Amino acid sequence: MTGSPAPVTVLVVDDDVQILRALRINLTARGYRVFTAACGTTALRAAADTHPDVVVLDLGLPDLDGTQVIAGLRGWTTVPIIVLSARTDSSDKVRALDQGADDYVTKPFGVDELLARLRAAVRRAATTGGGSDPCVETGELAIDLAAKVVRRAGVEVHLTPTEWSILELLVRHRGRLVTRRQLLDEVWGPGDRKETSYLRVYLGQLRRKLEPDPAHPRHLITEAGMGYRFRS
Repeated sequence: MTGSPAPVTVLVVDDDVQILRALRINLTARGYRVFTAACGTTALRAAADTHPDVVVLDLGLPDLDGTQVIAGLRGWTTVPIIVLSARTDSSDKVRALDQGADDYVTKPFGVDELLARLRAAVRRAATTGGGSDPCVETGELAIDLAAKVVRRAGVEVHLTPTEWSILELLVRHRGRLVTRRQLLDEVWGPGDRKETSYLRVYLGQLRRKLEPDPAHPRHLITEAGMGYRFRS
């Protein structure tokens, strides 16, 4: 005799207590398992702890902009993200979708429409195999993409924000080539710069901090003339 399927887990992120309460009641009544967060920092920690099947996210949070939360989630997971926001400007929608949101619903909203979009997002994720583990362990390294913590042989390693941004991007694409242009654009922002000295300096620093033998790296690999690769 087979058991009932596990309920779909939803993380709802909004600083409006009434919306959080209404969605928790409506979703729970329909069989969903619901977690809530009222700020971006709490949302990122809750996502790492609960591994939701879908995230419903407001953009106007008290500590972080919702697009920052999207970027933080996309650092380690492909969980569907449905933006639920009062912002109606097309530029806000484009920015959220470009950061990695899957859908955008404007406030005020109908619960039935939101539920339909939620079901569609969960179905798409089921067919594409959404989600991933925020913790990557290889050799002496343990990298927690959600907590933004790196340990080598059990000891936490301090990284600068730029070093972390480079490492996160490489780990997120682990095993795949990340071009120099992509690194420059995503870490420093798009522009016409052609210099690659930034990357050589920072990759050298990362290797000294993370590699057993920086001169012969095992994980942070240079692909001559193209870019870099994180190898597990």
